[in-house]
Amino acid sequence: MTMTASYEGLYIDGKWAPAASEGYESVVNPATEESIGTAPVGTEDDCARAIDAARRAFDDGPWPRMAAADRARHLEAFGAALESRRAELTDLVIAETGAPRGLAVGLHIDTSLAHLAFFTESARWPRETPLPLDLTPRPGGGGLLGAQVLVREPYGVVAAITPFNFPLFINLAKIGPALAMGNTVILKPSPYTPLEALVLADAAEAAGFPPGVFNVITGGGEVGVRLTTDPAVDMISFTGSDAVGAAISAQAAPTLKKVLLELGGKSALIVRADADLDAAAAFAVGQYTLQAGQGCSLCTRHLVHESVRDAFVERVVAGSQALSIGDPADPSVTMGPLIRASQRTRVEGYVAGALADGGEVATGGQRPPGLDRGYFYEPTVVVGLDNSARICQEEVFGPVAVVLTFSSDDEAVHIANDSPYGLSGAIYSRDSGTAYEMALRLRTGQVAINGGSGRMNSWAPFGGYKRSGIGREYGVEGVQAYTQSKSVLFNAG
Repeated sequence: MTMTASYEGLYIDGKWAPAASEGYESVVNPATEESIGTAPVGTEDDCARAIDAARRAFDDGPWPRMAAADRARHLEAFGAALESRRAELTDLVIAETGAPRGLAVGLHIDTSLAHLAFFTESARWPRETPLPLDLTPRPGGGGLLGAQVLVREPYGVVAAITPFNFPLFINLAKIGPALAMGNTVILKPSPYTPLEALVLADAAEAAGFPPGVFNVITGGGEVGVRLTTDPAVDMISFTGSDAVGAAISAQAAPTLKKVLLELGGKSALIVRADADLDAAAAFAVGQYTLQAGQGCSLCTRHLVHESVRDAFVERVVAGSQALSIGDPADPSVTMGPLIRASQRTRVEGYVAGALADGGEVATGGQRPPGLDRGYFYEPTVVVGLDNSARICQEEVFGPVAVVLTFSSDDEAVHIANDSPYGLSGAIYSRDSGTAYEMALRLRTGQVAINGGSGRMNSWAPFGGYKRSGIGREYGVEGVQAYTQSKSVLFNAG
């Protein structure tokens, strides 16, 4: 498959315009190291124009005051425009992110559009919630009957800053609820994956969004800093590393912006002695190699009861070695590349550090032979360490899993919670009641028991404890994160 897509302008105030820099960058296919197109490089001046457009659209435009049904119809047209380009989007996801076709279709496209449909319907949710009546006694007898209404209103101008690993998915996870609630949005994608964001601008134009409601601005650090510091931006929604999330919080603090952060993870899979080892090992392999391990919620610490540790490792090694690694344009490939050479070098450094700490590589640990182009790295399983090792405490963001052992449920919970992160987790056990009780003890935002419910449910809030973030996405809580609450009080006379 040869995929090319180029954009000559940024999308600001309902119009396409060249970047102020007049500069363009090639977008590289991580599997082939070849260019798949070009995108403009936004500047701080472009960002300022986008902020001004979004501010005007919110303060003076129709979008925040539009009837909910009309906003929903715009979002339906937006989703339909994306659906009409499904084949093109699938090829773009494969070429831009390195996702195998099955993952590109199932998660990047299908799940993303399902979430968008949920957000579209949320635009129709009632904005007013009656609160309990209140009877206040009068000094001379009788009483005053009072009532209150809780009103949900859009937050304002929202800056959505997104990463490279699941760009379409995460872009829609932010702009969907923000737009549904009546906010205006400035989307800044990763410089590695700008094309999927610019496709969204095409869809917004086709959907007839009023000018300034949705803007896409590319660029690097200076653009991000302008978004996080400009007083005209009311809210930041960011997905990425905990280090960048902390920096964004500091940048946003002087203007007291709301900050929604979905950050890194080092999630634990607990495999009890009574677990179905075949199912647990299959889950483990799928987790740590999904998108070449470039996922914040993936379970990369495998905590296994000491009595079944060897049998589990044997199964995970076999499953890892059975994966087909290569160019994801090939339908037979089940794991693609890392996003860039720098990311592969980072992963190699963590594995080298694990070996220096006394760990052993049960499988993998090198670049796949015969793949001289592309940023590939073998699925790698490290054993022989305890949870204090650096590779067990820090997010690698690559196809590397660490197997640790425990002797009791209490010890498993302790090891799982002994982490600066708390985004996700999983438990395998034939005793579902005990597994549920353990899940309640884990300090993490999500726990899957025996593989979970089968798919990502739009109604289930997603987010982390500790350094894994602040706030929630998806569900009622995630939609309402893009609103302010106002109490209106009145009496019956």
